[in-house]
Amino acid sequence: MSRLLIIKTGHTLDTVKSQHGDFEHWFQRGTGFQADETEVVAVYQGEALPSLSDDIAGIIVTGSSAMVSERAEWSENTAEWLREAIPAQYPILGVCYGHQLIAHALGGAVDYNPRGYEAGSIQVTLQPEASNDALFNGFQDCLPAYSVHAQTVLQAPAEAVILANNARDEHQAFRIGNCCWGLQFHPEFNQDIMSRYIEARHDILVKHGYDVEQLLAQVKDCSMSSQVLQKFGALVRARQN
Repeated sequence: MSRLLIIKTGHTLDTVKSQHGDFEHWFQRGTGFQADETEVVAVYQGEALPSLSDDIAGIIVTGSSAMVSERAEWSENTAEWLREAIPAQYPILGVCYGHQLIAHALGGAVDYNPRGYEAGSIQVTLQPEASNDALFNGFQDCLPAYSVHAQTVLQAPAEAVILANNARDEHQAFRIGNCCWGLQFHPEFNQDIMSRYIEARHDILVKHGYDVEQLLAQVKDCSMSSQVLQKFGALVRARQN
């Protein structure tokens, strides 16, 4: 049976891993795929991506503490692989770093967000195009979500359909074609994970003008955004059958 390919571009904090597992576990839970139904390739550790074939039912590109603008060799190699995978019509979902890497691979621009660091529980505003989108249909105009990022998509690829934005980021979500999505926010997070990231980024957030205690107090349930992962998992299941 074909599998969900999880392209792992980094790892979570040790304090988070001990309680919640690592990135691949969050995406497995969110999509409803078991470990034996997924293939995890840690590209940031030099692991090679597989050849494109029917053995792949769908693809997720995770977040990372790395920066796309650093142009690391493993990252550029992954971007090149994605340039081939996207036209092949696999269901593809990039989150945070993965979102930015898809944009970079297709000619978009990625760098530090001139509007500043974004972290905590946020609201993203859905655009009219989201109402007919396979992952975003059925939501209200605003979607609560978790976010933690310094870099962002400054210019989306020419073919991107913008699905969501907010005052901090014009490209919170986009779609390429019919089955490739990029999300700047984190539908795989839960409240505790978000809080632990804020605590770990304390000094950085203070430098960016945040009141960290207030930011922690404002962390709330954003589980509605996890439905995006559930819908993506259903698309991948449909490809398996």
